[in-house]
Amino acid sequence: MIKVLFVSFESLPFVKTGGLADVVYALPKALDKENFEVRVVMPMFKTIKEKYYEGMKYLDHIYVHSGYINEEANIYSYFNEGVEYLFIENDTYFYRDGIYGYADDAARFSFYNCAVLEMMIKLDYYPDICHEHDYHAAVLPALCKVRYNAIESIRNIKHILTIHNLAYQGEYDKKVLFDYLAFDYHYYENGDLRYNDYCNFMKIGIVFADYVTTVSRTYAQEIQTPEYGNKLDVILRYRGADLYGIVNGIDTDSFNPMTDKSIYYNYGIRNYLKGKKENKRSLQYQLGLEEKPDTLLIGMVSRLTFQKGADLVLGAIQDILRKDVQVAILGTGESKHEYSFKMLENENKGRFVYYCGYNEALAHNMYAGLDMLLMPSLFEPCGISQLISMRYGTLPFVRETGGLKDTVEPLNEYEMTGTGFTFGPYSVHDFLNAFNYAYTQYYEYPERWKMLIKNAMKYDVSFAKSAREYEELYRRVLIK
Repeated sequence: MIKVLFVSFESLPFVKTGGLADVVYALPKALDKENFEVRVVMPMFKTIKEKYYEGMKYLDHIYVHSGYINEEANIYSYFNEGVEYLFIENDTYFYRDGIYGYADDAARFSFYNCAVLEMMIKLDYYPDICHEHDYHAAVLPALCKVRYNAIESIRNIKHILTIHNLAYQGEYDKKVLFDYLAFDYHYYENGDLRYNDYCNFMKIGIVFADYVTTVSRTYAQEIQTPEYGNKLDVILRYRGADLYGIVNGIDTDSFNPMTDKSIYYNYGIRNYLKGKKENKRSLQYQLGLEEKPDTLLIGMVSRLTFQKGADLVLGAIQDILRKDVQVAILGTGESKHEYSFKMLENENKGRFVYYCGYNEALAHNMYAGLDMLLMPSLFEPCGISQLISMRYGTLPFVRETGGLKDTVEPLNEYEMTGTGFTFGPYSVHDFLNAFNYAYTQYYEYPERWKMLIKNAMKYDVSFAKSAREYEELYRRVLIK
């Protein structure tokens, strides 16, 4: 039995700010339980403590002394859907309204990484593999190999670091390495822990992990280039032989149009025409759009940022609105984008609606009721929304980057294949050309559109294939 410990700041159903939480929730469930014993360790944040504390089992108490950090913590256990979650309770660092964005984040992340190791020692639990997720957990491999290497059981742990989004790296003053992580200055001087005279958690993880993965094959290639490497492309090329791209999946129990209690009408591939029609009508009514069943209904469920292509949508929207379309936008983001979308709603009542915020039930209704989901991202490590939309028979309209390129097959009208629509260069011109093509397919070739819906709904968006790839990587790292 191979023991794997997921080390992450987020996981559903406990706390989520992005796709990281979806992966850490779904992947452990999908791994082969006969060969892998999987646990997840994460901080006990305020929201978790308020909702789940009474159902947790107290395990032990630890002390963390690391540089200027002198803190205590309690360790709790909680089982969710067959997976054991270990929670580190420390109110000084974790009992807050938010998860990230605090002035002492460097100390919080440092404490968390050290606390994970102190937990191992106290519980006498040493995994064969630590699977660290993103920069919040990325210094753990270095701690094991440099500071805690006198303990054989820790020194022998293998490490896989998964990069979910390289744009977030955890870059801090170099003092963090000594004041909070208590590394010897030698490792800064020789370059192992140094990055342009700063401390960069992600860089440390890339250097010290045995393998590095990211969440799609294309993104694994993209981040080795200056355009997408966020100044770490040289380090990633250096580790290129140990860098793997494994496409994410989604939890198909949570996202299932046949059983989803959030949507108006449940459906599957056998009755998708009626299902899509009924949910579209319901969504139009819910959002205050004109109830026009034959009008192309497009939308976004996204953070409204430059990365997600909000500027492309705004650059193309006047041309789009000259056509027979309706538009629904759900999300928050940059204030200039929120203002622009609100103004568009005011100017196009009944045709354009903007919901400023996030509403999980409404998101499910949009996945079920839209005809087409827009994801014109500048870059996208993997993407979750396009997988959900295909599961619900809503065709994704995406830019060919990262996981979007790996998961969405563009329509081939000659071979009658495809699961959606794609475009290449990041420009309003190319966006509109691709949109006009999709618009034509919807109105002039309805049989092709139906074929695309069926193909999309048949596409395997589960974590099953990804889990098998991770299992193979786990076995490989143990003999490295």
